[in-house]
Amino acid sequence: MGREYSLQEAIGLAIKAEKDSMDFYRKAASVAKNERAKKVLELLANEEVGHLKAFFDHYKGTEFGDLTSYINSPVDTKNPTYMKLEKALNEDLIEQKAMELALIEEKECIGQYTQLAQGVVDPAVKAVFDRVVKETQGHYALIEAEYAHLMGMVHESDQDIFVRE
Repeated sequence: MGREYSLQEAIGLAIKAEKDSMDFYRKAASVAKNERAKKVLELLANEEVGHLKAFFDHYKGTEFGDLTSYINSPVDTKNPTYMKLEKALNEDLIEQKAMELALIEEKECIGQYTQLAQGVVDPAVKAVFDRVVKETQGHYALIEAEYAHLMGMVHESDQDIFVRE
């Protein structure tokens, strides 16, 4: 059985996760050679900032400081996903590896936020978790499409649909 978190603990976990995701996407975008992939990664980093703000609006703790300072704080280089990205920088397929790692990370966030939201009683905070879950599902779909594009695969978003009678 999973551990139950207080509302503020859940929001604190979400803040840390969003910061880690933002840092990951910023780093991946900074080293991406493929312009389309770079734009997707930058878009995702900016959306994580929006998630951070949404969680900060409901957080009563002080360990993160203010939003701007936290956004600009140093990267957690011990974060496992970030460490994998750093390792991948030595490979030629950085965009591919970044997208693979991002798919894993987004899927984990969906599961974590869904679980955390189940214990939230405050409707405003529950709405934040629910919105972030939906947006994270959108991130997953976007990353999946970009990964398919990078790999030269035909993704459903690239297919023309013909109706035949």
